[in-house]
Amino acid sequence: MGSSAAKSVLFEAIAMMGKAFASPVRLELLDLLAQAPRTVDEIARASGQSTANTSQHLQALHAAGMVTRAREGTSVRYALAGKEALSLWLALRDASVARLAEVERAARDYLGPEVDTIGRDELIARMRAGEVVLIDVRPREEFDAGHIDGARSIPLAELEQRLAELPADREIVAYCRGPFCAYAHQAVRTLNTAGRRAQRLREGWPEGQLARRRATKPAPRTIDRRARS
Repeated sequence: MGSSAAKSVLFEAIAMMGKAFASPVRLELLDLLAQAPRTVDEIARASGQSTANTSQHLQALHAAGMVTRAREGTSVRYALAGKEALSLWLALRDASVARLAEVERAARDYLGPEVDTIGRDELIARMRAGEVVLIDVRPREEFDAGHIDGARSIPLAELEQRLAELPADREIVAYCRGPFCAYAHQAVRTLNTAGRRAQRLREGWPEGQLARRRATKPAPRTIDRRARS
C-alpha cells in the first residue's frame, strides 16, 4: 500500500491543473482559445491585456497542461490542449452557473435584458425545414478557424450594414462564443430593432466543436464471443 506522503504528491500533481483556474484572466484566455488558436499578441489584443501579462498567464496554462504551444517564426501560437481541456473548461463554466448565484447575477448584469433563445436540437430541426437562418456574429478569423455547419459569417460590427443579405421571411438565429458572450445578445436586439424575428442559440462554437467530435467519433468495436467458441 502506498504511503500518505506519496498520496499527497499525487494530489498535489493533480492540483497543478486546478490552480490554473484560480485566475479570472486565465479563464478569459481559455474562453478565447476555445474559439481558435492564437498567437500571444493576438490573445493580448483580444483580451485587452498587455503582451507580457498575457504571456505569463499562457505559460501558467501550459504548465498545467491546459494549452499547447508551437513556435511560428518569431511568434508562439497557443491552442487548447484537445477535447479534454475544452470539456474541462466548459464543465467548470456550466457548474459555476448552476451552483453559484453570484455567477448568474454577474452574467445577467453583463449581458443585459434577456432575449429569446433556442436550443441546439430545435435549431437543427428548423434549419433542416428551412425555417431559420443561422449567423455567426464572432470576428471573421474565429469563424474561419471553425464554425457550426450551415452558419453564415456576419460579424456583429457588420450586421446593420448587411441586413439586406438576410431573408426577410425567415427567423434569424445568432450565435457567438457561448452563453457568456454578449455578441449574440446584441445581434438579436439589433435584428429586433430592424423588425426582424431573431433568437440567440443558447450554446456557442465550443459546444459545437464537442458535438461535432461526438458525432464523428467511431463506434467502439464489439466482439462476437460466439464466433470464438
